[in-house]
Amino acid sequence: MAAAKAEQRVTVTITDGVAEVRLNRPEKRNALDGAMFAGLVTAGERLASEPRVRAVVLSGAGPDFCAGLDFAWFRAMRDGERLTAQVDLPPASGPAQAAGQRAAYVWTEIPVPVIAAVTGNALGGGLQIALGADIRIVAPDARMSVLEIRWGLIPDMTGTQLLPELVGRDVAKDLTFTGRVVSGEEAVALGLATRVDPDPHQAALELARSIAGRSPHAIRAAKRLLDLAGRVDLETGFAAEQQEIGALIGSPNQAEAVAAEFEQRPPRFTDPG
Repeated sequence: MAAAKAEQRVTVTITDGVAEVRLNRPEKRNALDGAMFAGLVTAGERLASEPRVRAVVLSGAGPDFCAGLDFAWFRAMRDGERLTAQVDLPPASGPAQAAGQRAAYVWTEIPVPVIAAVTGNALGGGLQIALGADIRIVAPDARMSVLEIRWGLIPDMTGTQLLPELVGRDVAKDLTFTGRVVSGEEAVALGLATRVDPDPHQAALELARSIAGRSPHAIRAAKRLLDLAGRVDLETGFAAEQQEIGALIGSPNQAEAVAAEFEQRPPRFTDPG
């Protein structure tokens, strides 16, 4: 897959520590094709190693977040062809190995908070990409669905493993077995989304800018610890908590946070080296 094409499918801009990542295929409702998969993985892996990024906003160009897999790919599946296996990517280093899994899971591997701004359709693979974010801000009338069952498939972009953590095993089964579409309002009630806002993109940007104004070392440590919760035993989690706080206390950015609070001025933090 040509790099230039992948870069056109997913655009990245960084301003004052906030990275804006946008799926950029609005004429196709940001449907997933090979270039989109490659673009998502490339953008995510780039941001994961970018020290000046303090928060990420993930959204779709046009009215939709992502309507799922390109229809042409479903037609190929009908004939037994799996086009995701043909996406040209460097070897994977984490638990996600398939191209679709990597396009969704890469957002969990970014060390700073990722906020998805969801409008319009977030269906099938599009929903699974949103699940990789730390926070999902959705429009009240957004349409979200684990849609794969309608095509005789199962969610294979990490959704079977990540969805139950958010909504519980029983609700995850309900959504997966039926493929029903839920609104943004219902998504919040189920735990599928964090909160609704009439302008999810603006709300996500405001939240990202607020996060970017905090100590980047403390934010990264908090994300590491919260991502451990429920995945390791308490002894391991508590030990990690003490290790992180020990590294923060007295560090330059922690001292700057205290000084800024007492002096009632904006803090001047240093990004990780």
